[in-house]
Amino acid sequence: MAFKLINASSAKSGAAIIVDGVPCIVRTNDISKTGKHGHAKCRIEAISILDGKKKVFVASGHERLEVPMINKNRGQVLSVTDGKASVMDLESYETIELSVSEELKDLKESDQVEYWNVEGQKIIKRKL
Repeated sequence: MAFKLINASSAKSGAAIIVDGVPCIVRTNDISKTGKHGHAKCRIEAISILDGKKKVFVASGHERLEVPMINKNRGQVLSVTDGKASVMDLESYETIELSVSEELKDLKESDQVEYWNVEGQKIIKRKL
């Protein structure tokens, strides 16, 4: 559920948008000039936040895009087993079971991590 809408022409590099129901980060936004009777077109290249897949689409410059709600939190790793990490939130002391990506295979107990809550899905983004 998005709480904000932006125009396709104002989606700058690094902005978060929802593409086909998947939260993504905009990598590039190529805006064409308007034609004699037409509107500007935007070719947007975005990378999925959750799985890293590339998505490319074309939208009219005045088309509205949804912006996902992203909460960034800090946590401490309690244990790591079979690609899953048990993480304790450092503010609420809640324990959460999160999957560990390939880039973060070197996580160990007592490491501090930053995890994102993106539209209800939680993912570890980086080691602090």
